[in-house]
Amino acid sequence: MTSLVIAEHDNASIKGATLNTVTAAVAMGAEVHVLVAGHHAGAAAAAAAQIAGVSKVIHADGASLEVGLAENVAAQVLALISNSASNYTHILFPATAAGKNVAPRVAAKLDVGQISDITQVDSPDTFERPIYAGNAIATVQSTDAVKVITVRTTGFDAAASTGGSAAVETAAAATDSGKSSFVGREVTKSDRPELTAAKIIVSGGRALGSSEKFDEVMIPLADKLGAAIGASRAAVDAGYAANDLQVGQTGKIVAPQLYVACGISGAIQHLAGMKDSKVIVAINKDPEAPIFSVADFGLEADLFVAVPELVAAL
Repeated sequence: MTSLVIAEHDNASIKGATLNTVTAAVAMGAEVHVLVAGHHAGAAAAAAAQIAGVSKVIHADGASLEVGLAENVAAQVLALISNSASNYTHILFPATAAGKNVAPRVAAKLDVGQISDITQVDSPDTFERPIYAGNAIATVQSTDAVKVITVRTTGFDAAASTGGSAAVETAAAATDSGKSSFVGREVTKSDRPELTAAKIIVSGGRALGSSEKFDEVMIPLADKLGAAIGASRAAVDAGYAANDLQVGQTGKIVAPQLYVACGISGAIQHLAGMKDSKVIVAINKDPEAPIFSVADFGLEADLFVAVPELVAAL
């Protein structure tokens, strides 16, 4: 029994989501291999070999894998699985945009059911995953010989990025499928931590009233705390914040050490995206706001008064 983790990387370094996925793989009690599929990605493969709990790194290097086109990465994974010596029983992807793009293709080709967004491993064939916007947990048992799984990274601690000494083996890169081509990528540049990896997040809701007020209130607080900025869906839909700042079931799932919700009522879909945060602080003038039901600390106050006072006190 061997688990294969599909690493998320930028050809130079391993992304944090891979570390959480390795932890999930280790919990299955199997030997853990990591696939680094990229181009000129030797540094990423070397970094993967240092991850605690990993026994082997498979490095597939080719131009067809440089930008992680889903069709080509899926073909690479399938080529490894088809190798009679591989004996892979679990194929794990981080439940990120990239992972969710590749995993269904692999599951479909293998004719198995994908197990999505697991948050706990009960046994090698039984897993827990949230349903109904996180209001219930389903226990799923799979009888498939090969289990294709996406891992909700907020459900597992990150594996140590150093201390391992896995062997690195090379594999022939999959040929370009020709089904898609890379056109371009627009990357948002920010001095702030990336939202899903941030240890502290401050989020604003529709109560802020405008994009100007959103920036006026939230940016100073984020600067003081060294935090990433998030927003509720209502704030994003109203144009107060950019789409990539949305936290929630239809946005980004986060679990920082500290989550500060300002003027967020706490709709179910928002709570599904942040309720696993270690400490939740809510500031809202409505004492009946649902956000208070999940908050560790709640302040019933006008955010336009409370937040500037908080910033001044920090």
